[in-house]
Amino acid sequence: MVARVPDPGARVTADWTAADTVAHVAMIAKMYTSLVRPDRPPLLDARGQGQLEKTTVDTVSVLNTLVLRDFPERDIGKLVTGLLADIEEVLRVTEDADPAAPLDWLGDSKVPLAGVLAHLVNELQIHGWDIAEALKLPWTISPADAALFFELFMVGMLTHDVGHLLDTDEPPRERRIAVAFRSAYTTPVVLVLHRGRVTVEEPGGPVDVRISFDPPSLNLMMFHRVGRVRTALTRKIVVGGPRPWLLPAFLRVVRLP
Repeated sequence: MVARVPDPGARVTADWTAADTVAHVAMIAKMYTSLVRPDRPPLLDARGQGQLEKTTVDTVSVLNTLVLRDFPERDIGKLVTGLLADIEEVLRVTEDADPAAPLDWLGDSKVPLAGVLAHLVNELQIHGWDIAEALKLPWTISPADAALFFELFMVGMLTHDVGHLLDTDEPPRERRIAVAFRSAYTTPVVLVLHRGRVTVEEPGGPVDVRISFDPPSLNLMMFHRVGRVRTALTRKIVVGGPRPWLLPAFLRVVRLP
């Protein structure tokens, strides 16, 4: 799709051109070639590595700015060639690896290998949507592929170690909030926010909120590409349960950039 972009300099988000967006995704893939090969030196310099380790959801944009500043290539043809080569390298290196093996990620968090790959898939989907939406090009997000982000990345990170990625200035609440998530493409799961910590529980216990979701719509909403009202009105996400008014407090912690 990006190879057909008529103007690489066209603005596709508030801050990025089409070429910037492709460079961002290409740089993530390049960083992941180092992440899955611990024998390689870090791709980022000391400043970038320090920012990576202290990043929270609310400061991801600072890290993105640092990385793009040090990665000046904006020729889309060269970027796509590098992106495809780096994806191939990540897949080759991890072909026989344990998908549950934890890897160090942003903000001192740990994500299973399968979750890191799911994150890369999501980057392709979300930023592909950005370019297609702005330039009126066709773009389809498969629900099964989109579901990987929630099931393997989000639940995987919450199961391992979230580090300080979800830190907020809001004082922890004593009130336990349990939210059940269900879709046709994921295993039912309950996420619980209690005293500032988020944990994963099996379904079956008491919950406050129940969410049925279409995976592409959930991802686009959580990454602020589409509004919550629009998503609810199209029934792509349905919220129920005995205490749905607790959901906003939950989402102030369990959030995405």
